[in-house]
Amino acid sequence: MTNSNDSMTRRGLLGRALGAAALASALDSSRELSAQTPAPARIRDSFDFGWKFFKGDAPGAEEQGFSDAAWRALDLPHDWSIEGPFAQDEPSGGAGGNAPTGIGWYRKRFRVPAAFQGRKVAVEFDGVYQNSEVWINGHYLGKRPFGYISFAYDITPHLNPTGENVIAVKVDNSLQPGSRWYSGSGIYRHTWLVAVNPVHIAHWGTFVSTPRVTKEAATIHARTRVRNESGAVAACSMTSVILDPAGTVIQSASASQQIGPNDEYEFEQQILVDKPALWSVKDPSLYTLRSTVGVGSRIVDQYDTPFGIREALFDADRGFLLNGEHVKLNGVCLHHEGGSVGAAVPERVWERRFEVLRGMGCNAIRTSHNPPAPEFLDLCDRMGFLVMDEAFDEWKAGKGQVRGNGYSRIYDEWHERDVTDFVRRDRNHPSVALWSCGNEIPDQLSEHGVEILRELIAIFHREDPTRPVTAACDQIAAEPKAAPVEFLSLLDIIGYNYADRWRERRELYYSEDKIAHPSWRMIGTESSGMGGPRGEYGGMEPLAPGQAAVAAAPPAGAPAAGAGRGGAGGPGGVTGFGGRGFGRGMRGLDTEQLWKFVRTHDYVAGDFMWTGIDYLGESRWPSHGATAGCIDSCGFPKDGYYFYQSQWTEKPMVHLFPHWNWKGREGQFLTVACYTNCDNVELFLNGKPVGLKGYAFPRFGMQGRYGQSGPQAMNGIRTTSDLHLAWDVPYEPGTLRAVGTKNGQTAATAEVSTTGDPAAVELSVDREAIRADRRDVAHVTVKVVDAQGRLHPNADNEITFEIQGDGRLIGLDNGDMSSQEGYKGSRRKAFHGMCLAIVQSSGGAGAIRITASSPGLKPGSATVSTKA
Repeated sequence: MTNSNDSMTRRGLLGRALGAAALASALDSSRELSAQTPAPARIRDSFDFGWKFFKGDAPGAEEQGFSDAAWRALDLPHDWSIEGPFAQDEPSGGAGGNAPTGIGWYRKRFRVPAAFQGRKVAVEFDGVYQNSEVWINGHYLGKRPFGYISFAYDITPHLNPTGENVIAVKVDNSLQPGSRWYSGSGIYRHTWLVAVNPVHIAHWGTFVSTPRVTKEAATIHARTRVRNESGAVAACSMTSVILDPAGTVIQSASASQQIGPNDEYEFEQQILVDKPALWSVKDPSLYTLRSTVGVGSRIVDQYDTPFGIREALFDADRGFLLNGEHVKLNGVCLHHEGGSVGAAVPERVWERRFEVLRGMGCNAIRTSHNPPAPEFLDLCDRMGFLVMDEAFDEWKAGKGQVRGNGYSRIYDEWHERDVTDFVRRDRNHPSVALWSCGNEIPDQLSEHGVEILRELIAIFHREDPTRPVTAACDQIAAEPKAAPVEFLSLLDIIGYNYADRWRERRELYYSEDKIAHPSWRMIGTESSGMGGPRGEYGGMEPLAPGQAAVAAAPPAGAPAAGAGRGGAGGPGGVTGFGGRGFGRGMRGLDTEQLWKFVRTHDYVAGDFMWTGIDYLGESRWPSHGATAGCIDSCGFPKDGYYFYQSQWTEKPMVHLFPHWNWKGREGQFLTVACYTNCDNVELFLNGKPVGLKGYAFPRFGMQGRYGQSGPQAMNGIRTTSDLHLAWDVPYEPGTLRAVGTKNGQTAATAEVSTTGDPAAVELSVDREAIRADRRDVAHVTVKVVDAQGRLHPNADNEITFEIQGDGRLIGLDNGDMSSQEGYKGSRRKAFHGMCLAIVQSSGGAGAIRITASSPGLKPGSATVSTKA
């Protein structure tokens, strides 16, 4: 018998010199075993299709013989809350978006495939919201209260191997209000049927880390838990093979171990990789660990674990370092739902949203305030986003908005199991840079808070000793009582929610704590963003001639705090763009000034802006969502999006706003604002120069690069130390044109024109072809345009949609959180000239034709191919 630790030691010492010989031997052995094993060693099939659903309680529905003939047929994932109707008197309240909740049942009839015979069979759920209970053929399997956790049940003992089987799931989301944001209801994530041999790799049983990384070589540490659920001792071999990003086998390690009946053993192996392709936000290279378990001459299990080779460090002085290079975390907070599709989010919806965020310069995401879907992290791995993976919104102490119905009611019984499962599921993702154990936890002020945190961090470190743990703290310097230093010092990284919330001198931000606690590693876990309803400038009042727009008021007439369609006083209730008091103006937060501080002080690792995208919930009727995002719920950028693009990207850009349709205000002075990363911008109205403006200091430097002076003249150019430019312009119809220059050369331009009346409906699709797999989707952007094809900024025409061919309409939205139109109908009004339709493929190859029409307008159409 060869001990795994002995094998690891020899591998660590001789892996480089003997790599080629060992690799050839491992490949020969693998081929020999594979030739004797025609069936896959592990089978993992989608279990999403062919379910029945009933909204309401159904006593006896767990029994195999129960009649579900009248139930609705559907596929998973499924969220019944998004189907509505939304109503003011719904128990979920404004916190839950006034969405319907309650109880629902799911049932599925299935037969076990022949290839599953003689194997251990499990059903896996990626997420069920919430309080799920599961039965197979009338036998109770268990309950998982937490709606965001993934879990699995062994159904082998109760399966009928030759006849029909019935799985039943009860979902109980009736305890309301139960969430501070929209949760959704149902089996809203994917399901899987898994078959393995009695000797197999345990569920979430691999852990790949990279303890030593350089550009020349990297050490891969692989831990693999193997279970023996047979009745006899198993002489197991473990072969771990590394595949490079191209899929080529480049290195391997082998070990063997006898495992007793109904026992488990964890293999540990180290493998050296020469000249690795390092995972980074710009080049997210992914490797694969292929773990093969053999018993005798037979392969009994094979499992692939994608991973990235990277070194991620947080330093008290230098901030965040990725592969030795300083990277500022340009982060956003995101909730788990996807707008019109609710919590049942197709993967392509997230992919498109990430593409839009990437265009803004975002490189980091906080999963506020719960574990995300597995495919969410898969996309972050592939697309190069760093992730703060968050577990909870409550520990022992509850929050008033949910009246004791949140996680606090189950914390004592479930927190260790939930954290363990959470970390084991997500710890192989290279995108996950740090864990967050909680958001604005009331226990940070309790007498037991320190001990609760100490235990939680111990669980995180036990399951993953390679990553730091933070918490999003909102009481660091609060009055009259603040989070104790003993509590904060337990955290590996100190997480600040709204770092300027408590300071008498707000411009100090993190600096007081840096002086008092120089060893603290700091990050902005949540900060004010630039939200407000897309395209709304409701507070825009004309200025008197000569009135200073920038010094006296935000550009483009941001309305007073609490105004707007996001819900008065809520997180989305402020329409703001940049400069003085934007974002959550009601709290005196200054988004521009805070970003200046974060960008110019390396020791602050980065900032996560609230929020990247508008979200359902946390609202006041008639609104059912918050407009705190710089992107609306359709995925359309708002003006604030371009503020971050001007700060987070290098490609020259200019964004000009507001629109230029102000009939009746001719001759009145209006504020025109601009976000840019150019040195200077000159504004023209109908070809006539309005003024040349620029920044007082170079945009990219280090400490103090933005400067602190006010507007001044420099080489004849009106300059500002703010992060936007603004002009007072007497309104006349026509075209505003902004010309940005870098190093004296034109680098970017932007135009805003007065449009004619709405004349046509224009459609565009994000992809011309999608997979015919009943999952893939296409996004259809709808614009109401004038006769010259220009978007009309105030159009609110009702659009009617017709779908023909191999697909269906699964969501309509326009970004207006106050709209009472349903997300699942066939009609939707345009909001400031735009709306969105999401179509999903059926199982057949062919085409989907989408037609959009509105009375008095020329209709538009688009076609999407579906390919098998």
